[in-house]
Amino acid sequence: MRNIEIINQLDEVEKKCSDLDRQLLNPEISPSEIHKYSSERSKLTEIVDAYKQYKSVLEQIENNKELLRDKELQGLAKEELELLETERLRLENELQMLLLPKDPNDEKSIFIEIRAGTGGDEAALFATNLFRMYTHFAEKNGWKVEIMNMNYTGIGGMKEVVASIEGNNVYKKFKFESGVHRVQRVPATETGGRIHTSTATVMILVEPEDVEVNIDDKDLRIDTYRASGPGGQHVNKTDSAIRITHIPTGVVAQCQDERSQHKNRAKAMRMLRAKIFELEEKKRQSEMSNTRKNMVGSGDRSEKIRTYNYKDVRVTDHRIGLTLHKLEQVLEGELDEIIDALCEYYQTQSLKQSLKN
Repeated sequence: MRNIEIINQLDEVEKKCSDLDRQLLNPEISPSEIHKYSSERSKLTEIVDAYKQYKSVLEQIENNKELLRDKELQGLAKEELELLETERLRLENELQMLLLPKDPNDEKSIFIEIRAGTGGDEAALFATNLFRMYTHFAEKNGWKVEIMNMNYTGIGGMKEVVASIEGNNVYKKFKFESGVHRVQRVPATETGGRIHTSTATVMILVEPEDVEVNIDDKDLRIDTYRASGPGGQHVNKTDSAIRITHIPTGVVAQCQDERSQHKNRAKAMRMLRAKIFELEEKKRQSEMSNTRKNMVGSGDRSEKIRTYNYKDVRVTDHRIGLTLHKLEQVLEGELDEIIDALCEYYQTQSLKQSLKN
């Protein structure tokens, strides 16, 4: 690794890890300090282990270079050197990735908002497909999905659905899903067999901690109304649905999924915090370099990110040029291949940018 700054950074991380180990061995350490130091230590473990492995490979390379002078062992040493050089390059790339700044929101839970776009009833049916896909993906990861708000069409589609997804590293997996999703298929109502193109928009919002968003009660307007759509006998009989408007920003959040007005209000407030947090994040980003925005896309609903083509049984992510001929599996929630490819791509872009600076 020729970049001396990266080596110095790795040495600092290794030293920090050793210091934490010594502090954890202190018999007078308090339980709160144990938790704090252990948490810090666990975040450094992957980097330190990879760095130790890297230094071991460098040592083996030097030893094999010495063996090149021995005519009897020269052939074996050359073969070993080729393998070691490949491993060296792999570890260098891994270490550079590990040293990239972590997104502080990666470990957080999210809100997902899916709306039918162009295409009428077919777009609403596609929105239902997307929600089912994300729900299955979440369930496979052991995350909790909770519906906040849902508006159906008459034929079983969704005009809009808002849900929370809670668990570890949810945002890390979902953060590249915001944008326009396009479907190309023959609608069930189409008698001529013509392929139609419809869209649905997806918005991913981080669920912030309460302390990260300060909301004054006097800035809120709270309206109650009767829930509508499927939901049991309570629908249209009690004013349990809640709509909260944050007057300074005009941000609106609503919830009608619960029978209890109190529960709906609590859910709506969670959503409101997420929307205001998103506004503040965008403001911070606009004050910074455009680099990050260019890398991850705007997250705007006008940005077409993926196409689901039923005729060719394929899914194409337009940002990275990835096409998979496994449409059915993807719609059943098997998203790992796409999401892992997106994460790797944007990590690489981030690394390239960091090396330029």
